[in-house]
Amino acid sequence: MERLWAPWRSQYVTSFAQPVEEAGSCFLCEAIQSGEERDAELFIVARWESCFAILNRYPYNSGHVMIAPRRHAGLLEELTDQELCTLMLRIRELTEVLRRTLAPHGFNIGLNIGRAAGAGLPEHLHVHVVPRWHGDTNFLPVTADVKVVSHALEDVYEQLRAELHR
Repeated sequence: MERLWAPWRSQYVTSFAQPVEEAGSCFLCEAIQSGEERDAELFIVARWESCFAILNRYPYNSGHVMIAPRRHAGLLEELTDQELCTLMLRIRELTEVLRRTLAPHGFNIGLNIGRAAGAGLPEHLHVHVVPRWHGDTNFLPVTADVKVVSHALEDVYEQLRAELHR
């Protein structure tokens, strides 16, 4: 039997040990409130006036980015029209950057609003942008509960930052 070594997954798995109510503060708010000098450590690829983009530490696929409003809001109706429009424009910008840097064949773009819908952080709305490639799915998630992610977070971070700040 072959083994895939992914020790970083243990952080994600053990995060479920705490009940949701005791999980603590909002990691998105903490990230955006940190100084820009911590962007590389936190994988914040862009900061804009009303939203920001951050790599998912537990990506579904290489280049999995989350775009969130700077303001702590959990529902679409809590956003102003300007915040909502800016969010969509930044999603478009990020997909263009991902096309240039990683050359995906497509994207999954979506929101999980509310815990019942699968939101891991229902209190702070965020949009998932997941690059997809033909053949990026296989039997491992079904048979071994393992997902292979082919690019290191640090490499993707550097590529996206360079493209967004050129």
